[in-house]
Amino acid sequence: MIADVRRVVVKIGSRVLIQKTGRPDVRRIRELVADLARIRRSGREVAVVTSGAIGAGMEALGMKERPTALPDLQMAAAVGQCRLMSRYAELFGKQGFKVGQILLTHSDFQHKIRLTNARRTMETLMRNRVIPIINENDAVADEEIRADLALGDNDFLASLVVKLIRADLMVLLTTVDGLREHLPDGRTRRVRYVETINEKALGLVKGGASPLSKGGMQSKLKAAGNVAEAGCMTVIANGRETGVLTQIMAGTDVGTVVLASGV
Repeated sequence: MIADVRRVVVKIGSRVLIQKTGRPDVRRIRELVADLARIRRSGREVAVVTSGAIGAGMEALGMKERPTALPDLQMAAAVGQCRLMSRYAELFGKQGFKVGQILLTHSDFQHKIRLTNARRTMETLMRNRVIPIINENDAVADEEIRADLALGDNDFLASLVVKLIRADLMVLLTTVDGLREHLPDGRTRRVRYVETINEKALGLVKGGASPLSKGGMQSKLKAAGNVAEAGCMTVIANGRETGVLTQIMAGTDVGTVVLASGV
């Protein structure tokens, strides 16, 4: 399964990139970039969907709590996106790769011409060994940044990108070791495989999102279900584990694998 993967979309969540203090975790970002560069050198194409712009902006602006007013959120996103991209460009540059920024909103996926242009740009970047770095355009977004239609800390955005560029693997990096099943004795165990995203799978989820993010395990499972219908497998894994992407691409038993429909 993993051995056949030729194009992968890796989504990195806010809590993976941003420390509890609100500061970007440069060491973690550096390790992930090294993993991503290793995947690209293996001959596979990689696109990165990143969160963390608002968190990075909050740190830069000295905000102690996530703002609630839309203009303040957009300001934090605008400042943070610059810092985030600068860091990615620097670290990928040290690995011998250039990066290209693509900012999208929910409405882009409802507009045929914009969608075609976005796909063409991503395809051209990857063909020329440039790593696409994709994020929600929170600086101009409205409903995505605060309403129930939110893309779920970019989980749903990642699934849309997968379908757009026809990737055959989606990796969702979070801060837990995948989906956990709660046992009658109070313990939990990792769910290694999920065949179908249904009410039973969604019922395993407990807890919600952190103040820095909009996503949670439920949004990840729904995103995985979205791409499974398109024939794409998903791995949900702990992005704070050293070498996690290398382990995934080697077929190591980490995280939770959501199988593509029909597999």
